[in-house]
Amino acid sequence: MIEATSCGGVVIFRGKILLLYKNYKNKYEGWVLPKGTVEQGEDYKETAAREVLEETGVSAAIIKYIGKSQYTFNVPEDTVEKEVHWYLMMADNYYSKPQWEEYFVDSGYYKFHEAYHLLKFSNEKQILEQAYNEYLSLKKSNLWGSKNISKGFLSMRNTAAYLQPVIAIRYVQKDCVFSGPFVKK
Repeated sequence: MIEATSCGGVVIFRGKILLLYKNYKNKYEGWVLPKGTVEQGEDYKETAAREVLEETGVSAAIIKYIGKSQYTFNVPEDTVEKEVHWYLMMADNYYSKPQWEEYFVDSGYYKFHEAYHLLKFSNEKQILEQAYNEYLSLKKSNLWGSKNISKGFLSMRNTAAYLQPVIAIRYVQKDCVFSGPFVKK
């Protein structure tokens, strides 16, 4: 058995969730959340932010760790046991551009009930529910998108800026920890 670890994000802007549509040679089709493999020397937050940016073109701020999902799949030579760590993330606009090199052919922001029914995998539906409930809780407490939280986040609009050395900065407010990538200049 091969063990693999990935990280991803439930990205929200104005209450809508970012999804990707993958079509791999008409063998694999479906709506998914952005995620990808941890690279050597990366922590889970860095992986989640990088994968969201690479797969969707969205520079989203990490708000909170949501949890992990696990699943297995077969490859010709073995079985892969995959663990995916998920983060609630905040975007600052509706822009997205699917990564064609990874067979993503569409992307967009959807209302919760639409996203839930579009998602292909039940484990991603469960993560979406957890993340959306956390989003609603933060919004109810007037923490989601507040100037106190978002003013410290640097919007990174291109990959070149993102690939510069990154420092993680944390904010603690009303028992919630907020963190986001900041470019070191």
